[in-house]
Amino acid sequence: MVAKRRRRRQRLPEEAVETGIAAMSSEGRGIAHVNERTVFVDQALEGERVRFKYTRLNSKVAEGRCEEVLQASPLRVEPRCEAFSRCGGCSLQHMSSAAQIELKQRWLLEQLEHNGVVPEEVLEPLLGPEYGYRHKARLGVRYVNKKEKVLVGFRERSSAFITETSRCEVLHPSVGEILQPMADCINRMQAKRSIAQIEVAVGDEQTVLVFRHLEALSAQDRELLAGFCASHNLVCYLQAGKPDDLELLYPETVEPLSYYLPEVDVRIEFQPADFTQVNPDINRRMVANAIDFLQLKQTDRVLDLFSGLGNFSLAMARRCEHVTAVEGSLAMVRKARDNAGLNKIDNVEFRYADLYSDESLNEPWIKQRYDKILLDPPRSGAANILPALKKMQASIIVYVSCHPATLARDAAVLVNELGYRLTKAGIMNMFPHTAHVESIAVFEKS
Repeated sequence: MVAKRRRRRQRLPEEAVETGIAAMSSEGRGIAHVNERTVFVDQALEGERVRFKYTRLNSKVAEGRCEEVLQASPLRVEPRCEAFSRCGGCSLQHMSSAAQIELKQRWLLEQLEHNGVVPEEVLEPLLGPEYGYRHKARLGVRYVNKKEKVLVGFRERSSAFITETSRCEVLHPSVGEILQPMADCINRMQAKRSIAQIEVAVGDEQTVLVFRHLEALSAQDRELLAGFCASHNLVCYLQAGKPDDLELLYPETVEPLSYYLPEVDVRIEFQPADFTQVNPDINRRMVANAIDFLQLKQTDRVLDLFSGLGNFSLAMARRCEHVTAVEGSLAMVRKARDNAGLNKIDNVEFRYADLYSDESLNEPWIKQRYDKILLDPPRSGAANILPALKKMQASIIVYVSCHPATLARDAAVLVNELGYRLTKAGIMNMFPHTAHVESIAVFEKS
């Protein structure tokens, strides 16, 4: 038996390399070409001349980090965050906000064009606050022996290490401004090495921190955490097991987390670990726009696929005859039903189905006709369920996407196989200063 030859890791050059940046990647890195290799250079912008050091190297593709900007792009700005050069939470703070929006819109339209579809109208970008916008986050926590202290924050770029920083500019200020005091509090705990992460969830009325701990906490540690949260007006939960298996530490009683959609008079309650949009300002207007694009009538029957907690379903139910909402998480379906009861909405039904399984194609709800359809899939898109939409003959489909490549792929099916026109498409700046592109597209029956 011939032993496999181990591939030797190519040694990284120690000296910085000078090059020009030809384009931008979909991850927000500059693209250069050096010695017949494509190099993705972190923190470099299109049109710049930079010196970079390799961080990864193979025969055809390499990665690097910008060390010095020799000729700056006019789009370059000074990052607001002190830790931007190290932190993996943002990737585009060195680019002007207007340029970020233009870049994201370009990425979306290029993906659509690559798949042979072009929108009849490009929507104006949906914009919101650029800092302090993140109402959901998972922060890493680690006691670093060499530094003899606890670090709290996002992970460093392409690393498992926690970024050392005193604050975060994109997190909601109730958390982003107190990272250092939070780390100091944990550092005083006996179990400081067992705090693994902190789930952050901000609702309209309160900010919740969930401390994930890997060993039982002493009475003294509990008192430390409770005192810290009391002094900063935070709700504190402990999590030793599953995400929803929470122990309320402070205060003694608390109302559920929630957010309000004023245009449709809907309040949605959620648990800290539930999926909700991180940017509530954009979410409110996104829901309102989706309803407008669907041109809902009181007689419409609507299908909402990948419906989650009911973010779109409950809002649409206020404007139409009936909504059938389908979600692949049974826990989310139950919570969505609770939210329907909370809002006294009885013209919506929430169903559980795995929309990536062929078994879902035999469900009774899929054989019905619907006037309008809303799709809000995860990054992998909605390819499996699209063929089933053909018989429904909906006049309008609104597709909310968090990944331009899968939206473009699915758009080609909707246009070329299902007989729809792509009438509108545009981005929504849900995650400023990152390369994440949220978008919305409107398809109308030809």
